[in-house]
Amino acid sequence: MTDSRLYKRTIVKEEISSKHLDSTRSLRIFLPPGYNEVLSYPVIYCQDGEEFFNFGRIATTMTAGILDHGWEPAIIVGVDVNVKIRTSEYSPDGENHEAYIRFFAEEMLPFVESKYAVRADKSERILAGDSLGGTVSLHLALTYPHLFARVVSLSGAFLEPTRSRLQSEGDLSWLELYMLIGLDEEEVKTERGTFDFVEANRLSKALLEQKNVRLFYEEKPGKHVWGFWQKELPAILEKFFG
Repeated sequence: MTDSRLYKRTIVKEEISSKHLDSTRSLRIFLPPGYNEVLSYPVIYCQDGEEFFNFGRIATTMTAGILDHGWEPAIIVGVDVNVKIRTSEYSPDGENHEAYIRFFAEEMLPFVESKYAVRADKSERILAGDSLGGTVSLHLALTYPHLFARVVSLSGAFLEPTRSRLQSEGDLSWLELYMLIGLDEEEVKTERGTFDFVEANRLSKALLEQKNVRLFYEEKPGKHVWGFWQKELPAILEKFFG
């Protein structure tokens, strides 16, 4: 039986014009039950915003956590993406990557913080993404360490460009990273070929540990699909807000 309480929620849609992207970008913003502008809330910024809401069911999961398990209420910001240019924006060697991360940090973040009661402290901001969304979330934190210090990666595409970036970094003890990888992700087909994401995440884990990242790493049976990530989201969110 469907619990109607979980679907009586507030999700606001916004459009933001970006000079860096030379286009507009859609946002969907979940406001927790009892949202009050006088208060302030931690915030999760999700890449692939539409998929996090529709396939990940992150708003439903957060509502259930708040109402049934006493989680700290949080705002969720889903940043939508055009799938046709997703790789060029999310991949660190993509032609639109720099423009995207500048949009995210220099335009989208101030826009949200000017309109909603989110906490403007890097310890209260979480970046979340799946696959290349996990990749761009990590690169955002590495590029803007004064803005972001907490990242959730669901089967991150931590391929050679990302590992090279990690090699070049100094001490990363300021960074908190949750990594999930499915053990059935040894042959993931992408626009740029087929890759072993299990090996890529294990190699990245070793680099991250060398750099003193506060790392929570999990390997579980699972494929490179939302069916896997959706089932894991409640436990992941509980780690941050439970």
